[in-house]
Amino acid sequence: MRLMIAGGGGFRVPLVYRALCEGPFAGLVSELVLYDVDDQRLRAIQTVLSAMPVTSGSVPAVVGCTDLDEALTGTDVVFAAIRPGGTAGRIADEGVALSLGLLGQETTGAGGISYALRSIPRMLELAEAMLRHCPDAWLINFTNPAGMVTEALVPVLGKRVIGICDSAGGLVQRASRAAGFALEEGNLDGVGYYGLNHLGWLYRLAPGGTELLPGLLEDRTALESLEEGRLFGQHLLERLGCIPNEYLYYYYQTAQATAAIRGQSQTRGASIHQQQHSLYPELLRSGDPYALWDAARRSREEGYLAEARLHGEQRDEADLAGGGYERVALSVMRALAGGGTAQLILNVPNAPVLATHTAAGVAVPGLPADAVVEVPSQVTPDGAVAVAQDRPPGQFLTLMQHVKEVERLTIRAVREHDREAAVQAFASHPLVGSELLGRQLLAGYEEAFPTLAGLWE
Repeated sequence: MRLMIAGGGGFRVPLVYRALCEGPFAGLVSELVLYDVDDQRLRAIQTVLSAMPVTSGSVPAVVGCTDLDEALTGTDVVFAAIRPGGTAGRIADEGVALSLGLLGQETTGAGGISYALRSIPRMLELAEAMLRHCPDAWLINFTNPAGMVTEALVPVLGKRVIGICDSAGGLVQRASRAAGFALEEGNLDGVGYYGLNHLGWLYRLAPGGTELLPGLLEDRTALESLEEGRLFGQHLLERLGCIPNEYLYYYYQTAQATAAIRGQSQTRGASIHQQQHSLYPELLRSGDPYALWDAARRSREEGYLAEARLHGEQRDEADLAGGGYERVALSVMRALAGGGTAQLILNVPNAPVLATHTAAGVAVPGLPADAVVEVPSQVTPDGAVAVAQDRPPGQFLTLMQHVKEVERLTIRAVREHDREAAVQAFASHPLVGSELLGRQLLAGYEEAFPTLAGLWE
């Protein structure tokens, strides 16, 4: 199998390579094509792969490429993890919102809309190129905001695009361990989760039919062993009756999160930009580029969502070790290739659904059938199919409907070159809620990213 990674010079690419060399995914890929528009980043990551200690005898051949047509020709699966504007763009995504007193975060709120306005056009170009050069290939999308980008691509690629994120699956695994049950990878038996990307709730945890979630919510010690338990606190979790995705911290504790970000010496984006700006040249000069990269990776993981850990809490060691989104992506790829059915939380259309028991015939009742949602899904060689979930309670569904409308306005702004739709996307987001702020935000991002003006022509 030939796998192409769009964004092949990305910082996390070595995690994919490591997983392809060792463990259950070894031998799955014969050729790994790394495509990137930045030759220096591409060469730096290739040096890391060359220095990586691996024990498998089935190491894929690695090819670096800066020509998209060449990279796609003959490809079976594409992983997309691109960041138009680079890490410098993330600084602006965060900073423009913060300058107006709003939450500055790369995928949530105003920053996420700005990111999407840059990501969706480039991803549409990639999808069209796939239709020309590898029309039967699958696109597994990590490009953020993952749910929004995936929904924009469905009209082009249909079922052959699947969005992934490791945050929901990580929550399920952590909650299972805290409840005293080891959930097998690729098995979501008894798991109930509904939402959008970075906006979802674990509402059922019943492996083998025994519901464990109420007991977990009542057990303070067990909850405090869980990152989300420490993040949200037992009182809120018991009131909600479920465990939210960690990104809901930005909705439930908006003022606290914004103040924490503003109080840091530099934003998360600025920190990552500074790290990567110096790291990539060093990788090309280092005598041990793998060790240098791995130290940087761990440091980066330790700083993830740091604004939510105000009392010096540390991330779970399992999360620091890596093995998140790349395992989700490779599990999807293996199932698509006929390596057995996999159950994973994915970003897929709300309908059709597997084993539907709802009159609407959708996975998440209350959301449009063609909306991309983040839910447990079953993956076979025919693609990924959403599994029907319970109807979310009013407060959850209302928030999902609100954010989904923002996502659709953002997609419309790109596809129809509609600047006013972009203004309304910013203005109507629940973390903004003001037309004046919406116009100021778009003007600020247009100044930061002059290419945005081209969208409206």
